[in-house]
Amino acid sequence: MASEKINQLQLTQQNLQSVVSQKHQLESQLTELDSALTEIATSKESFKIIGKIMVTASKESLRKELEDKRELVTIRLKNFTRQEETLTRTIEELQQEVMNEMKKNE
Repeated sequence: MASEKINQLQLTQQNLQSVVSQKHQLESQLTELDSALTEIATSKESFKIIGKIMVTASKESLRKELEDKRELVTIRLKNFTRQEETLTRTIEELQQEVMNEMKKNE
């Protein structure tokens, strides 16, 4: 029984590491999007990279596209934060269960 809980604990910890890693990537994307939006607001011209070429793009359409991406990233970030909190609680509960079972077997 304790070994099953330990295995479950290890899997949950791995899931948490994966979620935290993905959350950090989203935070980086959010920072980049904010930076790009700030840059667009202060620049005279704006460009967009399509494939391997850079083309002129209207500031308004580019701003709208970046804001839409920012909104999606923000939603995903909230979901990952919730998932991280849930996994952290689960890990704490499993650790407590494992400790209790180990005390019983002493």
